[in-house]
Amino acid sequence: MSKAHRGSGIRTEVNHGRGLCPVCKRTEVKVLFEATVEGEKVKICKACNAHLKATAAK
Repeated sequence: MSKAHRGSGIRTEVNHGRGLCPVCKRTEVKVLFEATVEGEKVKICKACNAHLKATAAK
């Protein structure tokens, strides 16, 4: 079966959802997760999102 709809939600985003993560400063990663960092609502990468959730749970 084809996977034609996989990633269709980010096709309308600028650069298909890729850019610079403001937390880890990596470039050309998917920045899809919204989080509040230093009082601002920003989009961050998957690894930073997991790290923020893990540190908030402790």
